[in-house]
Amino acid sequence: MKKFHYLLVIIFITFYACAQQIESEIKAQEPQDLNYTTELVIPDLDIPWGMAFLPDSSILITEKSGDLIHFKDGTKTNIEGTPEVYVRGQGGFLDIELHPDYENNGWIYMTYASSEGNGNGGNTAIMRAKLNNNTLTNKEVLYKAEPNTKIGRHWGSRIAFDNDGYLYFSIGDRANRDVNPQDITKDCGKIYRIKDDGSIPQDNPFVDNADAKHAIYSYGHRNPQGMTKHPITGEIYIHEHGPQGGDEINIVYAGKNYGWPIISYGINYDGTSFTNITEKDGMEQPLFYWVPSIAPSGLAIVNSDKYPKWQGNILAGSLKFSYLERLVIVDGKVEKREKLFENIGRLRDVKQAPDGFIYIAVEGKGIYKIIPKKI
Repeated sequence: MKKFHYLLVIIFITFYACAQQIESEIKAQEPQDLNYTTELVIPDLDIPWGMAFLPDSSILITEKSGDLIHFKDGTKTNIEGTPEVYVRGQGGFLDIELHPDYENNGWIYMTYASSEGNGNGGNTAIMRAKLNNNTLTNKEVLYKAEPNTKIGRHWGSRIAFDNDGYLYFSIGDRANRDVNPQDITKDCGKIYRIKDDGSIPQDNPFVDNADAKHAIYSYGHRNPQGMTKHPITGEIYIHEHGPQGGDEINIVYAGKNYGWPIISYGINYDGTSFTNITEKDGMEQPLFYWVPSIAPSGLAIVNSDKYPKWQGNILAGSLKFSYLERLVIVDGKVEKREKLFENIGRLRDVKQAPDGFIYIAVEGKGIYKIIPKKI
C-alpha cells in the first residue's frame, strides 16, 4: 500500500510539472488584431529607461546615461540637478514615477545606480524630488541598497504606488544569487515597500525581525525590470529576468518568497543546471514564465477604452526579441501570447498614460505612441 501511495505521489508531481511546462510553452503568435500602429512622438533617444506623464501632458524620460529629459510642446529639455548616477553595465538612471497626488504635492520618484554608501562601485537607490523651472529641488534619498559592488548586472529597478499610497520598488540580486535573494538581512533580490517619505510601514512583513531589512516586502527575486499596479484589483504585478529561460510574471504578496535561485524554470547561460527543482513548499509559483526568455522590460496592464480588445491584457517589452508582447489573461492564467510591432527594437518600457494611450520606449529610437488605425 505504501508503494502504491508513493507511486500516486510521483504520478501527481510528474503531471503537475508537465502541466506547468505546457503553460510555459504557449507560443507567441503573430498578431490577429492589426487595428493598431505606432507613431514616433519623441525621436532621437539612446536608452530611454523610464517615463512619467505630467498633468500638462508633457513627459519626463530617464536616459540610462544619467540625463533626465523633459519633453514638452515638441521640445526636449535636459533637467538640471539630477542625482549623480553611477553608470556601469546595466546600471544607470532607471525608473521614474509621479506621486499619486502629484498635482498637490509635486513629488517625483526615481531609481538609479548610486556610488554613495559603503564599498566600492555602486548599488540601487531611490530618491524623491520636485521639479521647479526645469531643475530638481528638494532632493531626498529615501533608500540606498548596500553594499556597493563593481558588478554591472542586475540593478532592477521599477517603481509603483499601490491604492493606499505605499511606494514599491525593485532591486535586482546584483548577480550574487547565492547570497542576496534568500537572505532578508541583506539588500538585493527584493521588492521593497516604504511610505512616500521613505519611512517604513509598521505592517511590513519583517519589521519584528531585528536583523532584517525592514523595507523588504518580498524576496527571492532575480532582476525585476517591470512593475505596475493592476488597475482593477490594485495588486502589484512584476516581471523579472530569469537566467537562460525562466523569466517570470509574479504578483507580489507580503513576506512571500519567490524562490530564486532555489527554484527556477531556467538554466545557466552555459547550458548547465543550477537547480533540479521548479517548486518547493513555502515558495511562490509564477503567474507565468517564459521559456525561452524574452528579457522583459517594462510592464503595463491595459484598462483604456482606446484598446477595447486588450482590456485586462498584460503588455511587456522584449529586449531580446525586439517586440511588444501581449498576454491574454483568462481566469488568472495566460491563455494566449501575441507579438506586436516585431523588429521595432529593444523595447525598454511600456506605460498607459493618463490620456489613455499606450506609449513604448525603444532603445536607439525614442518614444512611440500606439494608436488605432482609422477604419
